[in-house]
Amino acid sequence: MKQDLLKEVKRSFKKKFKKEPLLVFSPGRINIIGEHTDYNGGFVFPAAVDKGIAAAIEKSDTGKSTAIALDLDSNIEFDLNNLKPSKQGSWENYVFGVVAEIQNRNKVIGDFNIVFKGNIPGGAGMSSSAALENSVVYGLNELFDLGLTKTEMILISQKAEHNYVGVKCGIMDQYASMFGIQDNALLLDCRTIESTPYKIDFKDHQLLLINTNVKHSLSDSAYNDRRSACESIAELLGVNTLRDASEEDLEKIIDKVTPENYQKALYVIQEIARTQKAAQAITDNDLEKLGALIYASHNGLQHQYKVSCDELDFLVNQAKKNKSVLGARMMGGGFGGCTINLIERDKVQEFAESAAKAYKNKFNKECSVYFIELSEGTHVVK
Repeated sequence: MKQDLLKEVKRSFKKKFKKEPLLVFSPGRINIIGEHTDYNGGFVFPAAVDKGIAAAIEKSDTGKSTAIALDLDSNIEFDLNNLKPSKQGSWENYVFGVVAEIQNRNKVIGDFNIVFKGNIPGGAGMSSSAALENSVVYGLNELFDLGLTKTEMILISQKAEHNYVGVKCGIMDQYASMFGIQDNALLLDCRTIESTPYKIDFKDHQLLLINTNVKHSLSDSAYNDRRSACESIAELLGVNTLRDASEEDLEKIIDKVTPENYQKALYVIQEIARTQKAAQAITDNDLEKLGALIYASHNGLQHQYKVSCDELDFLVNQAKKNKSVLGARMMGGGFGGCTINLIERDKVQEFAESAAKAYKNKFNKECSVYFIELSEGTHVVK
C-alpha cells in the first residue's frame, strides 16, 4: 500500500516536472490513550502507523514553486517571497505554513515542487495534517540542507497549524508522526517533548479502528474553546498547565468556575494519570487493566470533556456488549472520526461485521474498519 503510494507520487512528479524527486513518507498516528492532554503539558501514548502521506519533492528552477495534492486533483503555484494564508480550510495552508515557519527561523530555502498523496482516511482523527506538515518540512530540510533537528521540525509543523490553519493543536500528532518507532508506542511527556518507547505485543489481541465516517462541524472551534477553558483554570490555580494540578487543588476553586469547566479540568487531570497507568499496564502485560483504562478514557471524553458524539458513543457501546473487546474509546479531537478497540485477534472479523451492521441499522450510513500496524516515523525512502 505504502509502496503503491510512493510509486504513484514519483510517477506523477516525473511526468509533470521531468526530474527525479526525493521521496519522503510521513505516517499518520493512533493514540492508545491520553486525549486532549498534550496541550495541557501532560502525557500521551501515540504510535505511528503504516498509513500516511507520500511526497515527491525537488528543487525548481522556474522561479516559482508548485504544490500538487493528487488526492484532491488540485494544484497551486506560489511565490516564496509573498506567502499568506489561503481561505480557511484550504489544503495549501499546511504547505504555506511550514514554508513560512522555516523562513521565520531565518533559514533560506529556494523554489521547489512537491506532489503528495495520502492513504490516511480523511476525518479519522489519525492526523493526516501533521503527516503532511512533517513530509513538507522533512523534504525541505533534506533538499536545502537546513540542518534542522527532528524536534525543530515538529515545532515548525505545529506552528504552521497554529498560524496558517488556525488550530491551536498540541505537539502529539507531529511528534508521533516524526519520531515513530516500528512496533512501539511512545509515552510522550508533552512538557519536556521527550518520550519512552514501549514495545507493543498484544499477544492474542490487536488494535482495530472503526471510522464513523462523520465529522461534525463543531470540531475546530470546540477544540480551541476547550483549550482556552483549560488555560484559564490553570491560571486560576496559579500553575503553568493542568499537568501541575491535582484533584484536590481543583476542589479548592470549585465555586470560582462553571460546573462544565470544572468537569473539563477534572477530566484532563484524570486522563494524565490514566495515561501513565496505561504504560504500567503494558509493562505488566495486564491487558484487562489497559482495556479498563481505555473505556474510562471514553467515559471522560463523553461525559466530562464532552467531545464525543452519538456515532462514537454507539460504537463504544457495541464494544462493551462484546466480551472479546477489552477496551474501546473515541480517538482524536472528537465529534466524529474513529474508535480504537483492543480486541481478541480471532474475534476481530466477527465483531467488525456485527458492529458495522448495527451502525448501519442505527444511522443509515456505513462505518469503515481499519487494521493498522505500528510503523517508523517520517523518513526518506531510497
